[in-house]
Amino acid sequence: QVRLVESGGGLVQAGGSLRLSCATSGRIFGKNAMGWFRQAQGKEREFVAAIDWVTTRSVAADSVKGRFTISKDSTKNTVYLQMNSVKPEDTAVYYCAAGVSGLGMTTTRYPWWGQGTQVTVSS
Repeated sequence: QVRLVESGGGLVQAGGSLRLSCATSGRIFGKNAMGWFRQAQGKEREFVAAIDWVTTRSVAADSVKGRFTISKDSTKNTVYLQMNSVKPEDTAVYYCAAGVSGLGMTTTRYPWWGQGTQVTVSS
């Protein structure tokens, strides 16, 4: 059984930093991408960043470029999201996801999802 478990969320002041982790247990055959998405209260889930599991090429949403960095540790089967210079508008539940369809920015590209971790940025 595949499980994705996020950790590292919490309360942080604007301008601060936070690092999210997502550990995958179980094997996903053909896994070639992992992504981070977020969902603020009352809003749709939106793309944050994604990384190609083989090439490490990454993409990020314009709203987080230059502030957030996605990375991975294949030996630990873990993907990270380093969040710097956070803003109140970054407040959301952050979800990690895994897929086999290549690097993508839509939720439909990722069949496997974690339960989410809350990030709250205070002003």
